[in-house]
Amino acid sequence: MPAVQNLSSNLKTSLRFAAFGVLAAGLVGGVLWQRAPDATFVPVMSDRPVILPDGSAMYVQRHEVTVAEWNMCHADSTCSISLRARPDQDPAITPATGLSYVDVQEYLSWVNEVSGQTFRLPTAIEWDHMAASVLPDAPDPIFTDPSLTWASTYLIEGIAPRALKPQGSFSTSPEGIVDLDGSVWEWTQECYAGASEGVDPARCPAFIVGGEHLAAMSYLIRDPARGGCAVGTPPAHLGMRLVADRPIKGL
Repeated sequence: MPAVQNLSSNLKTSLRFAAFGVLAAGLVGGVLWQRAPDATFVPVMSDRPVILPDGSAMYVQRHEVTVAEWNMCHADSTCSISLRARPDQDPAITPATGLSYVDVQEYLSWVNEVSGQTFRLPTAIEWDHMAASVLPDAPDPIFTDPSLTWASTYLIEGIAPRALKPQGSFSTSPEGIVDLDGSVWEWTQECYAGASEGVDPARCPAFIVGGEHLAAMSYLIRDPARGGCAVGTPPAHLGMRLVADRPIKGL
């Protein structure tokens, strides 16, 4: 009997160690499966942060997200669509356009995962503030009759160039942010729900985009020329730029 008891005890001990080994392997495998943050995916940021009216600092991507940067997300099976630059364009310096708000959220999720950062989109007020130094002042209305406001808006807006151009083709802000006054309108996180208030962002039908003028676009629209514009003159192109609330450091 003592021999049988010893055999049983040894068997239980062996099984415990085997189970522990399986658990440890699973944990190690899980840790190894998680991607470590990679500084390769951290974009170039502006020279200085934008100081907002409340005194807080906002750190802004120097250029808009490019076709090449976007396609890394697609190659990683996170971004649904693949983008192609024209034969005369370099994907590394051509802004990624034809993006819906849904597409942009896919890229945000991916870039934060691979870079270990906490990038986001700016609010409409933040975007307007960081672009104020390079955007022209609002022109005086052509017609003073309130009933002709729509006509003034139609004739005054649309002075920005609409052709898609490479990085650096337009102005640079004092903070070192490039092309805020270019032909790409940039998505913000600002929900536009018309007369509705308190709309859950997850159910928001349209979002503000920043460019020559602020406009509101349906969250599913990729091509504003075809999809129309909720408010304002339709933008030329829809793209994105990342911002962060903390300094972005190399890893």
